[in-house]
Amino acid sequence: MNKKELIEAGKTALGIEFGSTRIKGVLTDFDGNVLAIGFHDWENSLVNGIWTYSLEEIEEGLRDCYASLKKEVEAGYGTTLKTIGAIGISAMMHGYIALGKDGKFLAPFQTWRNSNTEKAADELTELFNYNIPLRWTIAHLYQRSLDGEAHLNDIDYVTTLAGYIHWRLTGERVIGIGDAAGIFPIDSEKLDYNEEMIQKFDALIAPKGYPWKVRDVLPKVMVAGEEAGRLTAEGAAFLDESGALASGIPMCPPEGDAGTGMVATNSVAPRTGNVSAGTSAFAMLVLEKPLSKLYREIDMVTTPTGFPVAMSHANNGTSDLNAWVGIFKEFCDLFGFKADIGELYGKLYTNSLNGDADCGGLLSYGYLSGEGITHLNEGRPLFARTPDSKFNLANFMRSHLYTSLGAVKLGLDILMKDEGVKVDRIMGHGGLFKTKEVGQRYLSAAVNAPVTCMDTASEGGPWGMAILAAYLIDGKKDGKLEDYMEKRIFAGQSGSTIQATPEEAEGFEVFINHYKDGLAAEKAAIESMNW
Repeated sequence: MNKKELIEAGKTALGIEFGSTRIKGVLTDFDGNVLAIGFHDWENSLVNGIWTYSLEEIEEGLRDCYASLKKEVEAGYGTTLKTIGAIGISAMMHGYIALGKDGKFLAPFQTWRNSNTEKAADELTELFNYNIPLRWTIAHLYQRSLDGEAHLNDIDYVTTLAGYIHWRLTGERVIGIGDAAGIFPIDSEKLDYNEEMIQKFDALIAPKGYPWKVRDVLPKVMVAGEEAGRLTAEGAAFLDESGALASGIPMCPPEGDAGTGMVATNSVAPRTGNVSAGTSAFAMLVLEKPLSKLYREIDMVTTPTGFPVAMSHANNGTSDLNAWVGIFKEFCDLFGFKADIGELYGKLYTNSLNGDADCGGLLSYGYLSGEGITHLNEGRPLFARTPDSKFNLANFMRSHLYTSLGAVKLGLDILMKDEGVKVDRIMGHGGLFKTKEVGQRYLSAAVNAPVTCMDTASEGGPWGMAILAAYLIDGKKDGKLEDYMEKRIFAGQSGSTIQATPEEAEGFEVFINHYKDGLAAEKAAIESMNW
């Protein structure tokens, strides 16, 4: 079949991912070839001290993204998108959505960016002897209990953004195991929430007298390849306002952006790893054996099939870097130079390669919000330099590119240096890697190991979600998810591998030592800049 015939026959897979700054849909064939893409740009808001997106923004964003994809199909193939082989929904992990029996929000959606759960996370970590990050759903739920919020008496369902959208489309209260691992600790042998910890949590909140136990309100855990419901008539009308999309389409388990990032980089088998760098930044290494002890800087999650994964997750990635590029865009506009924003990113990033390997004494922190790895619950974007530093444009940009990987680097050092975790390959994906060579080279310097970027890396998580949908409908005949990906999806993929020079790796180590030393200045900025 040609591409138009594939689309009309429904031999396609659609992945839609709610990222921090963009909702993106990717339509593929069953071999992962991209057929069409749709977008909707958005941004979170800080409302009453809470990082959130409104329900209206969520709903309108989903529909607009799908409409954009549908329009591209019509323009590119002269046909209307009426059916799809399978659909998958993914979103930024963690956070907190609480629904009542009527399906309405009981409280504002709290995203992963919120760090207002320190007391809850600390108490649960001690109770479970298992690291509970501030952004995890169970930390949010317990913090709401500690704060005495009345809505907990009315809770019927607690889930993530991906779980919520999947429920709206299918009516099913389920979640993929990778996203579930950001809700509550997972037992990788039983492929379910850890039952011992479930019982401990129920005993902890029992004195509150809530009319539910925690399993009652959490989504059911599912793994890649399982059918997680079908698109209902109401769901189809919700997704496609034109009414053209048919109901009954199979849907795979909804996943978090960590899981889709693993798929997008073919990093779902032990001894593989990947780093996603965009608005947030996180590194994931698929483990052969458990870590020797608990680390508050390291999250334990899973692949979409349940393998244990150690994650170094930084709340802050390229947001402040993007703001600086915006300043340079304003400068160009001021002088009448109508610079294309994509070209501006490319030139500024590429020119940073001319900077010093250690950034010449320049230091920056892109902390728009709290940063768990460095144990700071708020953020203040900060740029500083010593009087004798080499202050030029290349070093300035290089310092902001380095710092977007700074917190992640601290977590990776724990895994690779302290724990001796072995990986055969590290893959890079996300916005930081769109400019050829630059982000890839800096990540290689940070980990002192080769880094590979596939040609599909720029499609990122939405493409990975489409692959999980394709696996549901057509991939299981090839065996396990990792077999399907090796045999079908990545067999013909091309990419590039970069190994930083010893001088570059040494320069990054100098920078990261400055980064650690300067955290006292970042902490002082948080304490003093309260206007």
